[in-house]
Amino acid sequence: MSKIIQDAYIVAATRTPVARRKGAFANVRPDDMLAHVLKNAVAAVPGLDAKEIGDVIVGCAMPEAEQGMNVARIGVLLAGLPDTVPAITINRFCSSGVNAVAMAADRIRLGECDVAIGAGTESMSILAQMMGNKVAANPAFFSDENLAIAFGMGITAENVAQRWQVTREQQDAFAVESNRRALAAIAAGQFKDEITPYLVREHLPDFASGAVKIRERLFENDEGPRPGTTMESLAKLRPVFAAKGSVTAGNASQMSDGAAAVLLMSEAAVKRYNVKPLARFVSFAVAGVPPEIMGIGPIEAIPRACKAGGVTKEQMDWIELNEAFAAQSLAVIKDLDLDPAKVNPHGGAIALGHPLGATGAIRTATLVHAFQSDPKLKYGMVTMCIGTGMGAAGIFERV
Repeated sequence: MSKIIQDAYIVAATRTPVARRKGAFANVRPDDMLAHVLKNAVAAVPGLDAKEIGDVIVGCAMPEAEQGMNVARIGVLLAGLPDTVPAITINRFCSSGVNAVAMAADRIRLGECDVAIGAGTESMSILAQMMGNKVAANPAFFSDENLAIAFGMGITAENVAQRWQVTREQQDAFAVESNRRALAAIAAGQFKDEITPYLVREHLPDFASGAVKIRERLFENDEGPRPGTTMESLAKLRPVFAAKGSVTAGNASQMSDGAAAVLLMSEAAVKRYNVKPLARFVSFAVAGVPPEIMGIGPIEAIPRACKAGGVTKEQMDWIELNEAFAAQSLAVIKDLDLDPAKVNPHGGAIALGHPLGATGAIRTATLVHAFQSDPKLKYGMVTMCIGTGMGAAGIFERV
């Protein structure tokens, strides 16, 4: 007997500020960041019986070391949620956070629970290596047949730039605009409602007294955006991945630390707790693409998500397209004929940072809070490319 699919609604979404790698969160554990957003997402719904949470699904792109051992369950326990609340860590690289939100929504849509959380956490400061603490790739990756799997993502961005004819000047201009939009959004307080400030506590030795001093500071704003970013300043940067390439540190995403949590409910739970939803989950899709041009993943994923949700890309009023690289973002925009004004209105990962497995949940929080500030917005999307050749897209509706 088939089940009736019910709607899943986002009722709370919060995130930490995003820190630069080795920045404000340099000594903050990813499980502590996760606990922080989980606790505050639950607190955003007064009277919520946390025992009703049927699952906590957490995305993490490098689930090892301090963010290993099923970091989702560790975060639940550190947040002080009831022992009865289960949790699972998932990994689909850069899409892990939005994938977690989609899986939490699916638990509700199938009637398996009335309350669930999709989240993400990542510390790129603590995990010093881009591919994790211990890189142990299968030797077959480096054979002729599978060589593309082992390409560094920077080389794939160069491949995309060449194939889609994206120039260095276009990439730098895109990066300048990303920083401009992000700085304007911060100045206007656009991220205030989605960010839960984090009190960073550091233990520092005082060699004069022999004591350990505790230094505290409240971290409230994303620290990635770079004031004074201009075409002239970016033009001085050398290509990072290819001697005659066009991808630089200035037109690529930043390595970052951060976490986010998205609380979802069924319609029955929404009514029971008398809460106003921020958005309705519409659809989610993933697609595979050739690994050597992994950045174009959204070109395949977006049409699938739109078809699944019964909407068109033209209906999207706000698109959070993760800026892994300016080259791939511009290729996606060009290929799908997206309206640049609707893509990352508050800036993207080139300015705001990209804490891998947390990014999808972070950008979901940005999207659903944008819904609240502009009643003209109806549909929005969170989409990104994924390492090893995939793309993902999640669609949400303002209610």
